[in-house]
Amino acid sequence: MTSTDVRDEAEDSGPSGYAAARLRLLTEGARSGPPRRAALSGLTDDWLAGLFTAAAPGLRGASLIAVGGYGRGELSPRSDLDLVLLHDGSDPEAVAALADRLWYPVWDLGLALDHSVRTPAEARRTAGEDLKVQLGLLDARHLAGDLGLTAALRTTVLADWRNQAPRRLPELQELCAERAERQGELQYLLEPDLKEARGGLRDATALRAVAASWLADAPREGLDDARRRLLDVRDALHLATGRATDRLALQEQDQVAAELGLLDADTLLRQVYEAARVISYASDVTWREVSRVLRSRSVRPKLRAMLGGGKPVAERSPLAEGVVEQDGEAVLARAARPERDPVLPLRAAAAAAQAGLPLSLHAVRRLAATVRPLPTPWPAEAREQLVTLLGSGRPTVEVWEALEAEGLISRLLPDWERVRCRPQRNAVHVWTVDRHLIETAVRASEFTRRVSRPDLLLVAALLHDIGKGWPGDHSVAGEIIAQDVAARIGFDRADSAVLAALVRHHLLLVETATRRDLDDPATVALVARAVGTESTLELLHALTEADALATGPAAWSSWRGSLVADLVRRVSAVLAGDVPEDAPATAAAVVTAEQERLALESVATGGPVLALRAQTEPPAGDTAEAPEGPEPLGVELLIAVPDQPGVLPAVAGVLAVHRLTVRTAELRALELPDGVEGSVLLLDWRVAAEYGSLPQAARLRADLVRALDGSLDIAARLAERDAAYPRRRGVVAPPPRVTVHPAASRHATVIEVRAQDAPGLLFRIGRALEDAGVRMRSAHVSTLGANAVDAFYVTGPEGDPLPGEEAVAVARKLEETLRG
Repeated sequence: MTSTDVRDEAEDSGPSGYAAARLRLLTEGARSGPPRRAALSGLTDDWLAGLFTAAAPGLRGASLIAVGGYGRGELSPRSDLDLVLLHDGSDPEAVAALADRLWYPVWDLGLALDHSVRTPAEARRTAGEDLKVQLGLLDARHLAGDLGLTAALRTTVLADWRNQAPRRLPELQELCAERAERQGELQYLLEPDLKEARGGLRDATALRAVAASWLADAPREGLDDARRRLLDVRDALHLATGRATDRLALQEQDQVAAELGLLDADTLLRQVYEAARVISYASDVTWREVSRVLRSRSVRPKLRAMLGGGKPVAERSPLAEGVVEQDGEAVLARAARPERDPVLPLRAAAAAAQAGLPLSLHAVRRLAATVRPLPTPWPAEAREQLVTLLGSGRPTVEVWEALEAEGLISRLLPDWERVRCRPQRNAVHVWTVDRHLIETAVRASEFTRRVSRPDLLLVAALLHDIGKGWPGDHSVAGEIIAQDVAARIGFDRADSAVLAALVRHHLLLVETATRRDLDDPATVALVARAVGTESTLELLHALTEADALATGPAAWSSWRGSLVADLVRRVSAVLAGDVPEDAPATAAAVVTAEQERLALESVATGGPVLALRAQTEPPAGDTAEAPEGPEPLGVELLIAVPDQPGVLPAVAGVLAVHRLTVRTAELRALELPDGVEGSVLLLDWRVAAEYGSLPQAARLRADLVRALDGSLDIAARLAERDAAYPRRRGVVAPPPRVTVHPAASRHATVIEVRAQDAPGLLFRIGRALEDAGVRMRSAHVSTLGANAVDAFYVTGPEGDPLPGEEAVAVARKLEETLRG
């Protein structure tokens, strides 16, 4: 039977004919989705128009209007009929009688009805008072009666909405936020409300309302498909349950999946989550644009008054190479060339997250459309930027979602596709697999001061459940994937093995601590053999806690934490006992010919001598094996300078003034050849320019000479530069941590600093140690993502290690300085 036949049957037979035609339409197996919703809306239109005509053949000044979902032609099997009987007020009694003849047949068929009877003035006034009424009227559609009356109301309501948008849109945004707080996020719920949860059908309707205001518009790509998918699921849910429900309960998911022809309930949930993610991201972008437009409207008149007219130019301030801040977003710089810079997506994402800013939609789309794939293995900068992004805390989530919305994450990490939007049917888990991995990285960023390799911790957090997209034990599958991913993104073999071990054993500590007898030496020995080293144990402990905290409130407690900590203490003791007491701490450093040449020149001139050596790419077609170890990042800076106080803060300060980021650094006293008098400090550092190109070596040397003789006030220069740029909220990093390792060296006191990397950090550390009156034998600096992990070997004035209490006091003072 065709749609025309169904409508003819409904019109010929009255209410009973409509009911039969409706039942036939809903049970047709060949028709579903938008065609069925459109057919059901059309069938209902014809029936109600027939009722209207029969009930008031001569009545003028009245019309019947569909609003809300029915007005959009999106009738699901158990949807309410949202109707407004509009009249001009000339014959209230006739309108009341007409209403009875319209509403009662609907009720008699058991259909849900949301109805009202209003004049245009009443409808307009009610819309002004009740936002939900106004939203419904934005989708008003004429069914029967006076078409001019309906058209006039539509025109008036739309005009009111556009005129009042600056006031009503913030109200609508607040309404959406309150609903999200009550209902949760559709893309993560095991029993989601398809309509009310964040990312559901209500939010899709809100986006239509924003577009109708002409103030802003939502990203269109994928939005209609996402709405259609949620509507299809709701249709199937109504048919499977026979009820007007929007909650996709667990016990009904298999039946709904079968109704839609899907493989199983997990496939159903994944499609729902993907649709919700599109709507949620579109909502975030749209509301951000609304806020920007409203903010610019409020500021523009003031600027015009101050500047005497003209259009104000948006302020842009640099964030990283190729990335600037504009209007509260991270955008691409005008000179950025994504097609020539494959690291730019990660650099832009890291810069945005570190500044606590969203990554603009235009920037992400341009990157997705033009950027070249990263080579394998990744260049060192790409790996560092990924670590920086993962270590940025809560802002990581929004930036990651922006990259994922345009497919950039799956292009960077192809294995991500298997866990994307994957549900976890476990009451303990509150997130999908992919969001749980990001949440674990967010939690792990709080523990970066507890470990010596925060980069390995953060990447392990990202990958620990990556095996859940594969059959079998996800830890075993994840170990293989993690090994492959680690090599692809540029970690060396040793680091890749550690990452694989962390993924393989990420449940070992908590399962052993809660299920085994810790007093049994065999239990502790088993864990010690699996972990292997104290540094891996340190990482595994932090990963265990981050994983549990990211799982949900039921997965971690002080009791579990104390059991795991007890197990870690016991395993650490076993691992420490396996190391011979007389093992040397470090190997003697090798002096190269170039280092010796610089040292001799420094002795001869009595001043600093330096050399900048850029990292060169291997020649095209070179098939030689890459050297073992991570690829260097930036360029090598060698400095030889006569041994004197203040070398570390002077060099670090000059580099900070020239906007050079220190990635790694070594400082040590150099043994000179026999017969050469004097003492020389050698600094072998790896540096990278924040923006633009490197300064000339001659300029660096000239400023270093001035810094050493005191004529260059570095602190004032850095403060002056900081004051020139607006303060950003940025990430809330864990506080710095300064510790003393008394057993790490027999010849010096080792002070370790773990802190958030920032311009001038090493200058502040060096100056604080100088102010403490200690001598520096050597320094070992590394920057891992946004985390600095630095070790300083210091002595007293006579060259001996610091007494215990004095060492602790120096560390405490340094920590207070860095916190201030």
